[in-house]
Amino acid sequence: ITIIENPGAIDVLVNRTNNLPDTYVPEDLVKLTDVPTVLSNPEINQLRKSAYEALVELFSAAKNEAEYELFARSGYRSYNTQVSLYSSYVANHGQTAADTFSAKPGQSEHQTGLSMDITCEAMNFLLDDTFGQTDEGKWVAENAHRFGFIIRYPKGKEDITGYMYEPWHIRFLGIEMATEVFESGLTLEEYFEQ
Repeated sequence: ITIIENPGAIDVLVNRTNNLPDTYVPEDLVKLTDVPTVLSNPEINQLRKSAYEALVELFSAAKNEAEYELFARSGYRSYNTQVSLYSSYVANHGQTAADTFSAKPGQSEHQTGLSMDITCEAMNFLLDDTFGQTDEGKWVAENAHRFGFIIRYPKGKEDITGYMYEPWHIRFLGIEMATEVFESGLTLEEYFEQ
C-alpha cells in the first residue's frame, strides 16, 4: 500500500493500493446548495468547489436537454466516516463481501471530495446497479465527461478497479481528462498505466 503524497490533486488515483492519508481533508469543500439532495447528513452534502460547480452544470444539462432530474446522494466522506461505514458493512456482511462494495478507510474516492453518488426518482433515490439501465443512468454514462466526470467503476472491470460496477458513482477529473478517459474506454487505472 502506497500513501498518496499529493492527495489534493484533481487527477489523484485512489484505490486499494493507493491510499489517502488518514489526516487528509480537502481545503475547498463547499455545501451542495443548488442541487437536489437525498440525505440530510451535512458532511456528505459537500464536494470540492470545482467538482460542485461541474455537478451543478451536469444536473442542469440533464434537466434542460433530457428532462431528467438527478439527485445527489453522497459526496464527501471523511476518513472517520469511512471507518464507521466499512466497519458496519464488515459486521453485517463479513469482510470478504464488504471488500467487494465498500472501501477500507483511506481507499475511498469520497474522501477526495471529487466523487458523488447520484440517483433519481425511478430508483426510489437509492443506489443500485440497475441505475445504469435507467434513462437517467444511460444519459449520465454518455454525457458526464462533457462536464468533467467519469463513471469510475465500469461494468466488467472489477478485477482492475477492485470494485463492483457502480453506475451511480461519478468522479470529477476536469473536462479534458474526463473526455480522454471516456473516449479511451479505459478505467482510470488503465488510463494512468498507458
